[in-house]
Amino acid sequence: MTASPETRPPGLRRFLTERPARPERCELCAVTVAAGHRHLVDTEARALVCACGPCALLMEQPGAAAGRFRTVPARYLTDPAHRIDESAWDALQIPVGVAFLFRNAALDRLVALYPSPAGATESELEPAAWTAVLDGSPLAALLEPDVEALLLRRTGGRFECHLVPIDICYELVGRMRLSWQGFDGGAEARAALDTFFADVARRARPVDEAVRP
Repeated sequence: MTASPETRPPGLRRFLTERPARPERCELCAVTVAAGHRHLVDTEARALVCACGPCALLMEQPGAAAGRFRTVPARYLTDPAHRIDESAWDALQIPVGVAFLFRNAALDRLVALYPSPAGATESELEPAAWTAVLDGSPLAALLEPDVEALLLRRTGGRFECHLVPIDICYELVGRMRLSWQGFDGGAEARAALDTFFADVARRARPVDEAVRP
């Protein structure tokens, strides 16, 4: 079921249309922010908000804003040793080849979303499916609720799994909606997807480097 405008995941609407010409501003202090600025998750409104560097750093401190705002981390991790097979993917019940998974802390549940012509389609993720996909990988244990996601892709019998900032997942959903054509997305959407995942792979570092003492 496609999420309605009222129930769309945090920040999705920000990426569904072209960015406005006017400069964007930090939604905490109103200073102008440049392209590539940081984002926060507003845990009360369930939305992404723009942030300048100082405000993003401030919200990383324990107890800042009574925990309402959480800074989206900038880390990208991958687990080269982890393998996902067809049966694990089927357990997710995702009809397309791309999905991202995250933990909703307020609802205390796991969520899976995937791009579609109408935006993001959301489904509650059964714990058994989560285990089937991530069994044996430290990525699940490192995942920060609300602000990070596990980004998955299946293409040509090959599977990818990366831990990424949650905001780039909503950016991907917006890109796919804007370029989607026909039943399977079309050549333009597939090319955009290839470019997007190539950039993620370039940024990601092996998870063993993150957990190494």
